Parts: sequence; structure tokens; C-alpha cells
Amino acid sequence: MFKKKIKLVILSLLSLIGSGVLAQETPPLEVLQLNLKETLEYALENNPDSKNAKLEVMISQTTIKENTASGLPQINGSVGINYNPLVQVVFLPNEPPFGDPSNPSDVIPARFGVSYSGNAGFTLSQMIFDGSFFVGLRAAKTYKALTEFDKVKVENDVIENVKKAYFGVLVNAERIKLSQSNLSRIDSLLEETRALNEAGFTEKIEVSRIQVQRNNTFSQLKQSLTAYDISKQLLKIQLGLPRNYDIVITETLAELNPEEDLAALLAMEVGHRVEMDQINTNLELTQLDLKYNTSQYLPTIDLNANFTRSGAGDTFSRLFNSINWFSSSMVGVTMNIPIFDGLSKSARIQRNRIQLQQLENQKFYLNQNIALEVYQAKQNLANDLEVLAVQRESMELAKEVYDISKIKYNEGVGSNLEVVEADAALIESEINYLGALYDGLVSKVDLEKALGVLKNGLDY
Repeated sequence: MFKKKIKLVILSLLSLIGSGVLAQETPPLEVLQLNLKETLEYALENNPDSKNAKLEVMISQTTIKENTASGLPQINGSVGINYNPLVQVVFLPNEPPFGDPSNPSDVIPARFGVSYSGNAGFTLSQMIFDGSFFVGLRAAKTYKALTEFDKVKVENDVIENVKKAYFGVLVNAERIKLSQSNLSRIDSLLEETRALNEAGFTEKIEVSRIQVQRNNTFSQLKQSLTAYDISKQLLKIQLGLPRNYDIVITETLAELNPEEDLAALLAMEVGHRVEMDQINTNLELTQLDLKYNTSQYLPTIDLNANFTRSGAGDTFSRLFNSINWFSSSMVGVTMNIPIFDGLSKSARIQRNRIQLQQLENQKFYLNQNIALEVYQAKQNLANDLEVLAVQRESMELAKEVYDISKIKYNEGVGSNLEVVEADAALIESEINYLGALYDGLVSKVDLEKALGVLKNGLDY
């Protein structure tokens, strides 16, 4: 018995120690309190897509430097030492004046070279004329401008996704508040009905009917809590927020959507869209590619120069004697003239011209599509605002019906079923109202995107 007690004490201590270790290993949550503007600013700095877009701009800057470097002098140095285990032999005729009468052979072998040789020098090349160089340099700068527009497009997408996720968190938070209020109301009704049943004034079926309604309301609360947690995790992913951080939103839905702002948004005309900048820049790049391929027909002129010191010795130690080293140099100009390449340049030029036609078609389609996006977004927002007003009125009426039904029931002139039905209608109207509210928020974001004003108010 004593051993069993000792064993239980040891197990208890181990469990306490283990729980302490786990508590130490689990990092505490860091809480960020953010409003919408701060949330968007954080996302633009930390979202992976946004960070990659900024890195792409930096890559384009290195491309400009790389293209510029090809037009600057290219200098290379070289140093080498060679060892010939078997020196090449050449044969000379055994004839006067170099012949050897004592040698019966008709040829005389002569060693052509020495065992060791070395060289050191440098070469210089400088482009004098290349029509494609300046076109390529301009294309690199244009490509950098394209990456800047791509960055803006990515940031717009990030803002759109973050706003929708942010509004989802707020709506789910409101859904939790309503579910808790509904649960508290039905619990109060259930307690009253049980008391009446115990006193003999109501039947057991009335208690069961309210209990069913209470169970349904509790299930809705659990669903709301789950939806809130999921929406918050989605927002954290969009923000690029580490897992050991939590978010507390410091705004309410009413603060984010004043009616005058919505009216001004509906009256606004389409502004500047970065998609048009992207397609115009692609047009410019294709035109530059056409010029580049056309310039390939022109000759290129390059300056070439080299300087070399060469030495040799029959032994390794004599290789480095200064008397065995000699200098040589060369300066020249080279012109390369393209004559025939199998019509490959012609095919590339033809392809560029077709690509220009494709981009012009895309530009026309984009203009039409932007106008349609703005029209649809305005119609959707206007309709959603009307539906939202109707759902708000329905919710207020449902609340009024419930209050009247509850008063009638308390005074004994109404039925329990009437109260339960009124409560169910009130909960349904609240769910419909929150759904309409979220639809309106999403439509607002879609309209901001269509008008090109998603980044308004941000310092980016």
C-alpha cells in the first residue's frame, strides 16, 4: 500500500513537471490591435505575394545594370604555365647547308620547343556600334516599369483579399454576439417555462419545445464561433502573420461604412486602372522587341586589343628568367556583317507584328471589360444596399413580433408555440441580415476595385 502511494506521488510530480515544460515550450500569443488601415498597411509589407512583387522590381533593376554592362569595356586577364613531357620533334632534310655528312639518314630530327613555357596577359574588347544595345537598354528600363505596375496589381489583389477577410471577421463577430443574445433570451424563456411546468401551469411538451429551440440556438452559436476562428485564420494568412500572433480588430462595421461614403462611391466614375498600364507597357516592350530584331540586320563594330608576355625554358627554374620572356600586343577593329541567317530574323519580326495585333485586341477588350465591371459592381452594390435595408426592417419587425408574443404568453393570452415560432423567425431574420451585410461589404470592395480606388487613403 505504501509503495502504491509513493508511485502515485511520483506520477503526480511527473505530470506537474511535464505540464510545466509544455507550458514553457508553448510560446505566448502576441496580440496585434489593428484597424482596417493598419491591417492593409501590415499586409502590404508582409504578405508573401506583395514581398515577391517588390523583389521582382529589384530583379528588374539588376537586369538594367546587366544590359548596361555589355556596352562597357570588357577586360580579361590570363596566366598559364605549360609542361611538355615529350617535346614535339620536326624533321629537316639532311642536306647542305644544314645537313650532317656523318649522319647516314636523309633527315635530321629537331626538337621543336622546350619543356616549359608560360604566358601572362590581358585582352580588351569595346563595343563601338551595335544597334541592338540601345534598344535592349531601353527594353530593360521598360521591363522595370512593367514590374512596378505588376507590383501595384499584386498590392491591389492583396488589399481586395484582406478587406474581404477583414469584413468576414467582423461579420462573424457580430454573428457571435447575436447568437449569444439569442441563447440568453431562450435560456430565460426556458427557465420561466420550467418553473411554470413545475407549478402545474404548463405542459411538459412546452418545455421540450423550447429545449429544442435552445439546442438549435446553441448549435448556431458553436457554428458562429467556428466560422469566426476560420475567418480570423484566413485573415492572418492574407496578412502573412506568424502563427504565434493573434488579431484584435478595433473597429465596428458601422464605423467602416458611413452612408455618405457609399453614396459617393456609387456616384464615382472609373479612375485609373493599373491593368491598362500593364497592357500599354507590354505593347511598348513588344515594339522594342520588334526594333531589336530589326536592328539585327545592321553590322556591329568592336574594338579588340591584347597584350601578352610569353616565356620558355628547358628547365622549370629557367622558365622565370626575365631574359626568356618577350612581349607582344595587338589592336584591331572588327566589323561583323550579317548576310543570311535562314530568314530567322524575318520570322521573329513577323511574330512581333502579330503579337502587337494581339495586344491591341486585348487593350480593346480590357476597355470594354472595365466598363462592364464598373456597371455590374454599381448595380450589385445598389441592390445589396436595398436588400440590406429590407433585411434590417425584417429583423426589427421580427424582434417586435417576438416581444409581443412573449408579453402575450406571460399574460396567459398567447401560446408557447407562438413564442417559439417568433423566436425562430427572429433568429432567421438576424442571419439573413448579417448575410446581406456581408454581401454589401463584398460588393463595396468589388466596386472599389472596378473604379481603381482600392488604395485610396493608404501611403503606398
